[in-house]
Amino acid sequence: MFTITLEEQQYKTYILTDKSAGSQIEVVPEKGGIITRWRIQGQEIFYLDTERFTHPELSVRGGNPILFPICGNLPDNTYTHNGQQYTLKQHGFARDLPWEVTEQKTEDKASLSLVLNSNEQTKAVYPFDFQVIFTYELQGNTLAIRQEYKNLSSTPMPFSAGFHPYFLTGGDKNQLDFQIPSGQYQDKNTKEIHSFDGNFDFNQDEIDVAFKDLTSQSATVIDRSRALKMTLDYDHIYSHLVFWTVKGKDFYCLEPWTAPRNALNTGENLTVLAPKASCTASVSFKANTL
Repeated sequence: MFTITLEEQQYKTYILTDKSAGSQIEVVPEKGGIITRWRIQGQEIFYLDTERFTHPELSVRGGNPILFPICGNLPDNTYTHNGQQYTLKQHGFARDLPWEVTEQKTEDKASLSLVLNSNEQTKAVYPFDFQVIFTYELQGNTLAIRQEYKNLSSTPMPFSAGFHPYFLTGGDKNQLDFQIPSGQYQDKNTKEIHSFDGNFDFNQDEIDVAFKDLTSQSATVIDRSRALKMTLDYDHIYSHLVFWTVKGKDFYCLEPWTAPRNALNTGENLTVLAPKASCTASVSFKANTL
């Protein structure tokens, strides 16, 4: 049995539930359309800094923030388009703006559709008319996110998109086993390329690395301390996986990105939609107990 309920918390929160599987997600449309919580049989899958979440001026640290129309940051937060310079902050604006719920379904799954439309605020930093439609689908132990990106402009629209999921850990990150479909990564800070054998050095204060040249559309993380296996599946449009974690915090992020940071300036893996064109994409997470 699938249900969708609306609760008046700090923000209006939509709760999608698969009662037979004991799974549930919470979605906050006005706070960047974010999924804040995902739990299966009472076990939290996502990390959420609840204290930080109560402060509207701060970015959310937790849940599954949406990245659009860029992933990562730009040098000096600027890019140039048609000879004009624009300022766009890290990960874009989709994670900060209110989204609108357009559809709810509870037939064979619990699904919630949300839309983000361009407006004067977005066009000041990103000069395009667009519509982005997300549908969150919960069924059993799987959370799927269907996406549609529409260029409503009369000129080509470049963008990248992604997600920044924060997965809760059992505390000891050395209990994590990674199966990422790439044999090397690039360190964000040093720009150095390192070979990857499935292990990270968690004694570092921060790890921020990007995998590209992915050899499959699936990655897996096993958290032995929680007896939990997380599988991330993503479409071919997702060319990069970014791994980020901070020492002393009980989370890791494994982020599917369609393009690397600064793609609006470099063009690397950038998606460019023709006028009035659209494209679709899909990402799904599956959590299995071991």
